[in-house]
Amino acid sequence: MTRKIGLIAALDTQNAATAQTWVQAVAPSAGAVKLGLEFAYAAGFQAVADVAGATPLFLDLKLHDIPNTVAAAIKSLSFLRPRMLTLHASGGLAMMEAARKACDEAFPADARPSLLAVTVLTSLDDHALAETGVMDGARAQVLRLGKLAMQAGIDGLVCSAHELAPLRDTLGDTPLLVTPGIRPAGSQAGDQKRIMTPSEARKAGADWIVVGRPITQAADPAAAAAAIAAELAA
Repeated sequence: MTRKIGLIAALDTQNAATAQTWVQAVAPSAGAVKLGLEFAYAAGFQAVADVAGATPLFLDLKLHDIPNTVAAAIKSLSFLRPRMLTLHASGGLAMMEAARKACDEAFPADARPSLLAVTVLTSLDDHALAETGVMDGARAQVLRLGKLAMQAGIDGLVCSAHELAPLRDTLGDTPLLVTPGIRPAGSQAGDQKRIMTPSEARKAGADWIVVGRPITQAADPAAAAAAIAAELAA
């Protein structure tokens, strides 16, 4: 099934002015902007709110700690009103359940963010996972963690495009699937190992794709974002 799919522009910088310039450039084409650890640690969470402004915010903090700490962190972040918020599925069932409960308590029903569980980072391949003790490969681990996240009431998953099809086959259309590691044809892979083009990710079943450097490092970020949005709509 070909799905309606949106673009999230990843704004990976430590500089608030740079991030603000990128937001203005990509806002006409992107459905959301991603601000994560690099920016939040350098500029602070008020700057996250200021830079995102009225643009929907994908707050990519990949929360991972004991359940009580993750729940408290979510309540502390509630003033940001993100559209999407990430945590690590590998934190376990109790942590994810605590996160969901905290979101329900800390946000109005009509402003609760979609909680997204990160399965396996797109910088990891089967060899890298084996080094951590996961011996049956990325696909098996993604499916394992995806099922666990659904059991915890999480809204969706962050996964490589290469796991989109097996996740859809296993979990159906219910979970929101967000896919980083997307590279338009001709782009450098960088530190990403399990990548696809935007149109390939759309066909595989993604709801959102996350694209960073191919947009922000382009000579014209606005044109780069517009080209990706056009590819998704084709």
